[in-house]
Amino acid sequence: MDDVLLIDEPRPLVRRLTLNRPEKRNALNDDLRGALFDALRTADRSDDVSVVIIRGAGPAFCAGYDLGSPNSDVERPIGRADGWWSRHVVNNWFEMWDMNTPIIAQVHGYCLAGGTELATACDLVYVADDAAIGYPPVRLMSPPDMQWQTWMMGLRQGMEALLTGDSMTGEEAVRNGFANRAHPVAELDDAVLDIAERIAKVPQDLLALNKRAAHRAMEAMGIRTGIRATAEIQAMGFHQPSSREYMATFRTKGVTAALSDRDRAFGDYRERTT
Repeated sequence: MDDVLLIDEPRPLVRRLTLNRPEKRNALNDDLRGALFDALRTADRSDDVSVVIIRGAGPAFCAGYDLGSPNSDVERPIGRADGWWSRHVVNNWFEMWDMNTPIIAQVHGYCLAGGTELATACDLVYVADDAAIGYPPVRLMSPPDMQWQTWMMGLRQGMEALLTGDSMTGEEAVRNGFANRAHPVAELDDAVLDIAERIAKVPQDLLALNKRAAHRAMEAMGIRTGIRATAEIQAMGFHQPSSREYMATFRTKGVTAALSDRDRAFGDYRERTT
């Protein structure tokens, strides 16, 4: 079986982690999530790593959680009281924030649902200009586990994203505040490596403080408390009649058909008409 995560060091002090489930558009399951966090923890403890890049193999960065595979609590195990899923995935995203090492998300193709959470947990986000970045589960399942939309994009843009589940391109993601810069997909690898190499020129001890300073400023504005609070609202979503009816179709129709039914009226994602 192929490794679900590929690891290389393309530039000095730069470690690159490539999500390697291209046939599933790098959807997150236990195997991939476990391998990713093991690799992140190893990199964060290494004196030979100043920057980590996360990217996806194949046509997409990450299409979200793999709804057809087991997903448990591979990062920070917690008791499975009501709402455990929402709390534990937020725990692991904040673990990335709390690492000393700067982490870069390199986004191309689909970056959906849990994939957007993974990108948000990174410190910098560089995207292909034609990427598709969105959170379609708000249409029939629940609000986000990690509600980044209003924090990254402000109330108006964030609200529109939450009420429609629509996607944005890479260029729109930059304008809206989700991403740093957009590049043509053919230039994205080199552009990300160049910024990673530039960051790696700064000593590791100062990089850690610089990263922490940015996060502490956001925490003073309430981001950690706000995201944890909205994770509890996400947990409530699973109890709503429309959500329970929709999730039941995963068993009766299969995941692919259920997702197509969700998006058909909107004419996007897997049911895109143009």
